[in-house]
Amino acid sequence: MLALAISSDSPNRLRLTEIEEPHLCADEALVAVHATSLNRGELRLLGIRPDGWIPGQDIVGFVERAAADGSGPAVGTRVAALVDQAGWAERVAVATDRLAILPDGVSFASAATLPVAGTTALRTLRHGGDLAGQQVLITGASGAVGRFQIQLTHLQGGRVTAVAASRHDEDLRGLGAERVVGAIEQAEGPFSLITESVGGQSLAHAIERVAPGGTIVMFGSSSGELTPVGFRQFVPSHEGARLQTFAYYTSGSGIGADIASLLALVAAGRLETRVALTVPWTGIAQALDALRQRSFSGKAVLTMT
Repeated sequence: MLALAISSDSPNRLRLTEIEEPHLCADEALVAVHATSLNRGELRLLGIRPDGWIPGQDIVGFVERAAADGSGPAVGTRVAALVDQAGWAERVAVATDRLAILPDGVSFASAATLPVAGTTALRTLRHGGDLAGQQVLITGASGAVGRFQIQLTHLQGGRVTAVAASRHDEDLRGLGAERVVGAIEQAEGPFSLITESVGGQSLAHAIERVAPGGTIVMFGSSSGELTPVGFRQFVPSHEGARLQTFAYYTSGSGIGADIASLLALVAAGRLETRVALTVPWTGIAQALDALRQRSFSGKAVLTMT
């Protein structure tokens, strides 16, 4: 079968390569991949992984072979899943607890935007507890995770301040943000929950705006900058606040169930997904360039057919 594997002698460090078929464990289903979406973290991995390594985490497709232990969906079922790697391939072995069945009416492209970005949004917000009536600050709000965070917070009754460029103002308000500010310095706190993906000075300003006993969830550092952190940043005025790091791969089990809950919201028309770019996987160079240049808001989807 074919896969997009890292190749250092290729201009984009990726090459369509013939590889062996996956070997299945008893609790794994074989999924024929129809589409995948790109995540910003994969850009970094392309630069550091060795030749032959296969990227790809978001996958949607059909169950081609059901799990031998009887768990999971039957052959022919449309599914979405989050895998740690090797998603940019024609077929992937997936543990059945990472699979979710696609409801009728939810397209492959729409579902492909959810596994990493959607579960990251859902699980980072859980660190804030009951969000009803709470003030929530979201940095990097125009990105895929931020867009889902805004919507999910709004659905729970939270009050969102989003940090994003002014051109995203109308769009993010339409998703449920009460306020959109161009810089975190313009955000008026305090906030019981802050989701922070920029780092550097953005994280420093987040600490200044967290409520006593509140939580800052750090799940990225797009600025690439470090933040000096000291006790006196929290005392006085922010006593009891905590910094919580988040990475999906250490965030616990039940990924499949979380994807299923997000898909149910999409099917009910309560959660918007945005596919900004769709290209065949042979055209991945175009999608990677657009992602690097931040030239779209939403997700880039690769089709494997």
